[in-house]
Amino acid sequence: MSRTLQLAEQLISRPSVTPDDAGCQQILGERLARLGFTLETIESGPADFRVTNLWAVRRPANAQAATKTLVFAGHTDVVPTGPVEQWTSHPFTPTHRDGKLYGRGACDMKTSVAAFVTSIEDFLQAVPEPRLTLALLLTSDEEGPGVDGTVVVCNALAARGETIDYCIVGEPTAVERCGDMIKNGRRGTMSGKLTVRGVQGHIAYPHLAKNPVHAVAPALAELVAINAAGGWDAASNPYFQPTSWQISNFHAGTGASNVIPGSAVIDFNFRFSTESTPESLQQRVHAVLDAHQVDYTLAWTIGGQPFLTTPGELVEAVQGAIREETGIETELSTSGGTSDARFIAKICRQVVELGPVNASIHKIDEHIEVAEIETLKNIYLRALKRLDAALAG
Repeated sequence: MSRTLQLAEQLISRPSVTPDDAGCQQILGERLARLGFTLETIESGPADFRVTNLWAVRRPANAQAATKTLVFAGHTDVVPTGPVEQWTSHPFTPTHRDGKLYGRGACDMKTSVAAFVTSIEDFLQAVPEPRLTLALLLTSDEEGPGVDGTVVVCNALAARGETIDYCIVGEPTAVERCGDMIKNGRRGTMSGKLTVRGVQGHIAYPHLAKNPVHAVAPALAELVAINAAGGWDAASNPYFQPTSWQISNFHAGTGASNVIPGSAVIDFNFRFSTESTPESLQQRVHAVLDAHQVDYTLAWTIGGQPFLTTPGELVEAVQGAIREETGIETELSTSGGTSDARFIAKICRQVVELGPVNASIHKIDEHIEVAEIETLKNIYLRALKRLDAALAG
């Protein structure tokens, strides 16, 4: 059994459902401390939702040497298991079947976290005095609200002037084989709750009422047309799909068939590229509603800003590492939902996400191919060597 597999199983056996770290970070911290890392635990959140964050850093022995900081970032928390009886084996008992490792977190993302640590162990054995400053940022609040996790650590680092040059986030990004896709950016997310005011009344006397569904329909039709034409963005971007606007919920009426509703509530969401801003999208929506003289209130929630890491030192190092280890020419992608990379990108210009195949994440019988565990570790190791060698000139 490889050290990475052994550590992954040790982490999977801990029932670390958000926000409970269940001792995972202590296991990891003990191994990192033996490698010369300084450990800092940052707790955050109310007593009934206490989040554990770990910032571990190892600086070069020669303080005068040119250095850049590479951070491995991830989470030790997992989503709930769902009905345990539907699992073939217990979700917190690491189990092998048909060349796969089963357990909650096997893919998202305890194997990646284990591979972070063992790749650093192998790297320091091969390069005892690296030029790179190495760090890990781990949280137990990625699968939850995300307000007391990575963002808290990033704010603390920014407040004391800590800089990060490169960051690899261990989110599961592969489609069919480890290394076939990495994320070099993510779309932003912004939600709106639109309340349209009308006047409730008897459906047989429409002149005595005001139907909010009728009032807002022309505006919605215009917003749908903008969306269909891909017209939200100021310009196209080769790395992103066009910004998308989608209605998720539409509520109106009392349930009776003879009552005109007094209000309508519409929930919608933007997934937007770096070609748009929250302000520009909000202005467009308000302009359409105002032009149609809709009587409304609109509350906005920004869930995350978009980020993009264009090809450069980090992307090239990761691409080269994947090519050397697997022979794959990896695909750069900004697809999918949000991740904690959105917080890290505010203090780090080069961020990518690289992890295992994502097909089973959050599912019953979550699993990872055992053979790909060492592949992932070796990709991280090769990326470390490439970035450190670049510092040596």
